[in-house]
Amino acid sequence: MKNIKTTVALSIALALAANAAEVMADSKGKGKGKGSDDRGASASVCRQLASALDTDVEGLHAALKAELKAAVATEQSGLDLNMWATLVNRDGVVCAVAFSGANRNSQWPGSRVISAQKANTANAFSLDTLALSTANLYAAVQPGGSLYGLQESNPVDTEVAYKGPTSNFGRRNDPMVGERPGGVNVFGGGLPLYNAAHKVIGAVGLSGDTSCADHNIAWRVRAGLGLDNLEGVGGVSGDDTRADNIVFDIVDGVSASGFGHPVCIKSDNASPVGDNAGSTAYVGTLPTTDH
Repeated sequence: MKNIKTTVALSIALALAANAAEVMADSKGKGKGKGSDDRGASASVCRQLASALDTDVEGLHAALKAELKAAVATEQSGLDLNMWATLVNRDGVVCAVAFSGANRNSQWPGSRVISAQKANTANAFSLDTLALSTANLYAAVQPGGSLYGLQESNPVDTEVAYKGPTSNFGRRNDPMVGERPGGVNVFGGGLPLYNAAHKVIGAVGLSGDTSCADHNIAWRVRAGLGLDNLEGVGGVSGDDTRADNIVFDIVDGVSASGFGHPVCIKSDNASPVGDNAGSTAYVGTLPTTDH
């Protein structure tokens, strides 16, 4: 486990360095409008993500929305609330934003941006050889944790995250689409996406319920999209068939693995409800990813 922690810390340090270099390069642009370079250059990358789903860029929103609605209807480990979901490509550019309810006010408004943060985080700190869910980062970023301070890196671009028109939130032309909102979120709901070649091609972020339910629903969305091909990809969960699954091992405030997550209400639908053993057993029933 010590070697795994070292590998994770080094991987994140390299990702942060690469991100800083990219920001410096972007700052040398020729004064184009914010996000204009991303909109022009990211189309081909979003097409790559769409191709993995056997659709086109225009079909990404419909694919995400369909799987989101199906996952929300299936998963009942939280408060049974509607959800927001965001897809980002490998560059962290938003390719689709969707909601499961009747309209944009049917789920927590604040969860739209959180879903994008989670997608950005899972993408930014996962590799072809290491899958990290946002749930895996909770314990590591607490004071004294191996990644303390990570949550302060890569802040959200508020001009991207909150620009309107609000009437387009969660639609095919959501204002975040084609932009890089950034952000780091360190509780359940963000998962990296792996294509049939076991390469990370982006991430999905879910928000709108308890953090455990967010993780479980994101897991089902990823499986429904067929982008959960993690065979041979490392992780910190201790489960070879679910490498980036949420870990419940916090006792008296300390995570045994260093990558634990608090249990959540109804995270286990059987007795005993809400303890580590019950919660671990429950997430062990989620679809496997060893394919």
